[in-house]
Amino acid sequence: MKKAVLLVSILSIAGFAGPAFADGETIAVFTKNQTNPFFESVRIGAAAAAKANGVKIIQYIPVKPDSIPEQTSQVEDAIVKKPNALLFTPVDYKALVPAIEKVNAAGIPVTTLTDKLAGGQVVSFVGAEDFRLGYESGQSLMKALGGKGNVIALEGVKGTIGNTDRMAGFTKALKEAPNVKLLTQQPANYQRLQALQVMENIMQTHPQIDGVFTANDAMATGVVEAMAAANRKAIIASINGSQEAIDLIKAGKMHVTSSSDPFMQGCVGLLTTLRALRGLPVAKEILVTPYVIDSTNTKQYDVPVSSRVCPKIEEIASK
Repeated sequence: MKKAVLLVSILSIAGFAGPAFADGETIAVFTKNQTNPFFESVRIGAAAAAKANGVKIIQYIPVKPDSIPEQTSQVEDAIVKKPNALLFTPVDYKALVPAIEKVNAAGIPVTTLTDKLAGGQVVSFVGAEDFRLGYESGQSLMKALGGKGNVIALEGVKGTIGNTDRMAGFTKALKEAPNVKLLTQQPANYQRLQALQVMENIMQTHPQIDGVFTANDAMATGVVEAMAAANRKAIIASINGSQEAIDLIKAGKMHVTSSSDPFMQGCVGLLTTLRALRGLPVAKEILVTPYVIDSTNTKQYDVPVSSRVCPKIEEIASK
């Protein structure tokens, strides 16, 4: 399957020159939770890249979703085990800074993945163009509404950079459709169950909802469930491009998702970390190009994550 093009500098493999590769590195991979399919795709991508390059990985996942104390404890465990590097998605971009500063003090390099930290020293950041994701899903929603109607928006974790950028993109699309009214914008913290509960409450207040924007697919799933239980319908637009969202689009229960390609983020995050360990140049920031998935192209993207292929280490951005 032809995937979206990465915003990276592709090196000439034939003319590539650098230090000899030596396998056997150990990289600790941190993700936020086990409940969001997005992070499962990230982990699969990181594992695929590791396997292809002779790298051992240790997966750290909080048992309680997005638990600050648990992830802090896991970071401390990693420091004791002394992996060669960390590939790190913080459950909270501020609260985990002290933990990462301890990693810095221990001399273990850190690459951040999907979410930036508010402090600490990192080798590189690998993520998505969050503003563009929000804008493109928002645009698709406004078009499907015919430029008029009532919408609501569910955002992720307030204050985080990714959520702020996604909502800013949606807001721009909304401003371009002056006859679309935003009834309310509320957080559901990227969680399906919270989104379901928030949506139930919103529907009690607003009898006419024509469209819904959610900042990730997990929340969109909650919205679909809440509306189905209330025997109501709306045009739903989301972000991430998960298999769950693709299935909902195919079933006619969701309109669009803009994909941040979590599998590719996992691949590139691992490979960027590995490049740094092997003395190869890396870019300070690498963004995966988003793409929109709707009923016209689900077949193109309806491919199991386990069947996808990571890029080669030589193809990862160096500047």
